[in-house]
Amino acid sequence: MSRLPGWLHGLGGALQRMGERLDARRAAAERDDGLDAPYPDSGRDAGEGAGAAPEPAAGAKGAAAGAAGARAAGAAPGAVPPPPSYAPAVAARPDPAAAIPWGMRVAAEAGWRLLVLAGTLWVLMRVVSAVQLVVLAFVAALLITALLQPTVTRLRRMGMPRGLATAITAVSGFVLMGLVGWFVVWQVMDNIDNVSDRVRDGIDELKRWLLDSPFHVTEQQINDIAQSLSDYIGANTEQLTSAGLQGVTVVAEAVTGILLAMFCTLFLLYDGKKVWQWMLKLVPAQARPGVAGAGPRAWRTLTAYVRGTVLVALIDAVFIGVGIYFLGVPLAVPLGVFIFLFSFIPLVGAVVSGALAVVVALVTNGVFTALMVLVVVLAVQQIEGHVLQPFILGRAVRVHPLAVVLAVASGGLIAGIGGAVVAVPLVAVTNTVVGYLRAYSQEQALRTLPEPHGATAYEIAPTPAPGAAPPREGDPRREE
Repeated sequence: MSRLPGWLHGLGGALQRMGERLDARRAAAERDDGLDAPYPDSGRDAGEGAGAAPEPAAGAKGAAAGAAGARAAGAAPGAVPPPPSYAPAVAARPDPAAAIPWGMRVAAEAGWRLLVLAGTLWVLMRVVSAVQLVVLAFVAALLITALLQPTVTRLRRMGMPRGLATAITAVSGFVLMGLVGWFVVWQVMDNIDNVSDRVRDGIDELKRWLLDSPFHVTEQQINDIAQSLSDYIGANTEQLTSAGLQGVTVVAEAVTGILLAMFCTLFLLYDGKKVWQWMLKLVPAQARPGVAGAGPRAWRTLTAYVRGTVLVALIDAVFIGVGIYFLGVPLAVPLGVFIFLFSFIPLVGAVVSGALAVVVALVTNGVFTALMVLVVVLAVQQIEGHVLQPFILGRAVRVHPLAVVLAVASGGLIAGIGGAVVAVPLVAVTNTVVGYLRAYSQEQALRTLPEPHGATAYEIAPTPAPGAAPPREGDPRREE
């Protein structure tokens, strides 16, 4: 029994030491939780916490020392410690836009804008193709109006009312065009029998020339070619019939287009100014002054082009027709009219009409007459290209030959003969409009610049005119 109090005393001391160790571990765990918390309590004082807690053990003292070292190094509580000095440096990732080269970025910006423009043009072409008859009729009305508008203006100046002047001009113009068409048809029908006989004789003469030529062509080969043509025509009778039906459809569309063009011409001659003012309302307000200034200049260009082209075509038709007539080629008058009409297609029309005249002379009058007709056609076309067009059309509507060829080819692919006729005046008008808008934008930019003053005025001052007094000594303009 004497040992029982000593054993109890030892057990009590062991329990006390165990409790102290548990308290020290609990205090160390609380300190660790305070360091790892993302939002530590700012009002809590480290000294108060240390005073309230029991004396920590050795492990707790090491953790507290590590936290104190982190605070001494400048790291905020809860922050990630910096990497050690021996760790490799990692480069920061740049902005993706800055990583792309400048040239590629410019190309991309221009590329998507070009795609938008190409899509817009494609949609516009689809719309034009869908209403091709209406567009061609309206454009033809614009060309006829540009040709007849000076006559209306002249009659108005003489004191005639606008309606009467428009009616007289339009009726006279339409009657004149109808008479020209009737004259061509009458000449063709009147000379068709003579031409058929001439063509038959020309084919026989061409056959004899081939037999006597150094090409060693035999009569059997010529007969085989003729039989092949006959068989082809017989085998494709249905296609020829369908082509004839399509021709009837084309004639109906042509009549509809002519009536629509006449109707549009009347209104453009009578109310052309009001139509233009209404179209200006569709333009944005900021661009309206420039478009309003470009419109009259474009109209003057179109008027000059149409009147000059008509005059040049008339001269070509008269001179070539007279030359064909004196050479004894039949259908001289219809050929002259065809030359006049084809002259509205620059470059291509002259070649086609001249080739038609040479072929007719070849099959009707022989090789020598065809060569003489070729000489006449080439001489007149050279005079047209080097004398008539520069003098009559002038520089305002002059278009580079490459642009003419490309425009005619593009217009022909898009809208046939009508597109080829319209392409060149459209290019001429576009050239005038673009030139004016460029000059207008430059003028507006100069107006917005501040007024020069001081030394800046001498720096941007224009060069003095020849013969003007030179700057005096000490003038800043003498300094380089």
